[in-house]
Amino acid sequence: MSSKLHIRDDLKESYSDVYTPEALEALEKLAHFNKNQKEVMAKRYKRRAERAKNKQRITFLDPNDTIPRTKIKVQDARDGKFEGGIIPHDLERQWIQGTGPAAKPNAPVENSIRNVAYALLSGADGWMFDGEDALGQISSMSLDNIRNLKLAIHKDDVFLNTSEKIAANMNKWGNEFFGRDIIDNWQKQLDFTTIIFRCRGLHLDDRHIRGENGVQLSASVVDMVLFVVNNYKELQKNNSSIVLYLPKIQTAEEAAVWNEIMAALEGHLGLAVGTIKVYVLIEQLEETYQLMEIRAALGKHFVGYNTGRWDYINSVADAMAWDGDFINPNIESITMTYSYMNNYEDRVRRAVNTPDINGNFALWQGGMEPNIPVGTEEGVEAGMKKAVGGAEREQREGASGKWVAHWKMVHIVRPVWEKAGEKNQLGRKFPPLTYTEADDEGLTHLEPAPRTIRGARNLLSVGIQYGNAFGQGFQAAALKPADFFGDDNILYLMEDAATGEIRLSILWEWVHKGAKLTEDDPETDVKAGDVFTAELFEKLLEQEYQKLRNARDKDVFDISKDTTLPIAKEIVRTYVLEETKIPWYIDLLNINLNNEDLEKAKERIGMYIEAFKKDGSRITENLDFVIS
Repeated sequence: MSSKLHIRDDLKESYSDVYTPEALEALEKLAHFNKNQKEVMAKRYKRRAERAKNKQRITFLDPNDTIPRTKIKVQDARDGKFEGGIIPHDLERQWIQGTGPAAKPNAPVENSIRNVAYALLSGADGWMFDGEDALGQISSMSLDNIRNLKLAIHKDDVFLNTSEKIAANMNKWGNEFFGRDIIDNWQKQLDFTTIIFRCRGLHLDDRHIRGENGVQLSASVVDMVLFVVNNYKELQKNNSSIVLYLPKIQTAEEAAVWNEIMAALEGHLGLAVGTIKVYVLIEQLEETYQLMEIRAALGKHFVGYNTGRWDYINSVADAMAWDGDFINPNIESITMTYSYMNNYEDRVRRAVNTPDINGNFALWQGGMEPNIPVGTEEGVEAGMKKAVGGAEREQREGASGKWVAHWKMVHIVRPVWEKAGEKNQLGRKFPPLTYTEADDEGLTHLEPAPRTIRGARNLLSVGIQYGNAFGQGFQAAALKPADFFGDDNILYLMEDAATGEIRLSILWEWVHKGAKLTEDDPETDVKAGDVFTAELFEKLLEQEYQKLRNARDKDVFDISKDTTLPIAKEIVRTYVLEETKIPWYIDLLNINLNNEDLEKAKERIGMYIEAFKKDGSRITENLDFVIS
């Protein structure tokens, strides 16, 4: 074993194809960035605590300041006076990107790798294989994810044999849904889709590796190194770009840390700076105050932004937790055209269409379409109409493409961009970014919308279900509220970690800010104008929990009902009722991975709450990984 790295149990041997000598050498070389990651995270939570204490909003940077960890002035970044990235050939057209994990929980390779086959045969222009929100983390799934991608990129026989079978299944569906095959030549189709990898964010730590001092190693460093080192030669041999998605960035300083890690890895591997290309997910409120600064900090690596819904709503709720007047409505009302969401999207499209010093623009990938074409004919027709309408809106607004959460949706949504016929919308003219008081206020502007018991039940039911799915190893799951189980007119939606985050954040707001409901509810005897109290929350929690316990195995795994489901309920109850707003639902889920003991879960939840309330420390390590 490496003298500087501690890898738990026998994973170094059982995943020797992932933990190769080259990968371990690179990890050792870049392990010192662990300190930088911990420093910027400490700064992040100090800012959060100070804003809450002083009841202060996030603000724009001083234009005369220098972006931390760079030599770039803030005003220069805003004016495009920096060298950005050039869009490589295989990212010029990304009409539809799919998103999902490359592995399944507790599955042999032949079964697990089916995820990759479906993705690369889907007809999507790109597929973002998720190492974060959609990838389960039980056992060694993060390593299964890398292994499967390596097997696919290197065209291993196990992948090719699986792909041939999957292609036949996909054509069967195509004939049933469209009356035609959707794959002509499966071997050729495998080379169509650009492979993209989403690293875990700087706020997370790896579950399997600790540094020489026993401190948990940054998941961002681990993910980047294992994916790039294992695959860069084969990707370049195939004339494919090395492309990453970077999630959960909040500031340009954090982006600069990512930039340093990438440059160090490129230097270690003998690659030119900027060989690795990155999209940045704009899913944090603070990011929207520093869009051009983030572009500048990432320099030659940066190619584009992605806008999305779930994570961003959660970040706004979290950033405004101190403001008693900021209370979100039902989640169904917060679409991409809702006030603060529309303002956020507008800033992103202005930022990507501001040229850098060489005249390079950047890509804008639109949001994720969660609908799945499974249900009654009427339900599917309505869901697909909604999906196409959303895609048409984003295309009109200037996006160069969007995401889908299921391979079937590629064939339903991609025609929107095929009809438009443009590779991308680089350089489309929009007004330049401004940094006014009105811009600031618009980023958290609420508009009137319903706040109802039905909305609360939806938030609770799906929030609990997500926590349960997470505990079972499914961080991406098809979910809908329990009251609609068995109603095929109401479609399941593909949900990931952000699903739980925002639902619990909204419920926390309703309980702790005295949210007033807008409609009568005869079942609970609630009247319009009544306050959503902790007592009402607990009543609804118990009701929704019992519905899940009584649900069919199809909707709630029977094996979870006395194991991970009670733990999910306990986490939801604690998160929502705790006076101190916890930043991440996923933190409480992570410390209970591979745990099915409710009493142990309560102990760990209490330990986390106590640590966070004491000094803002988050427990992010694998509590079951002890160095002997």
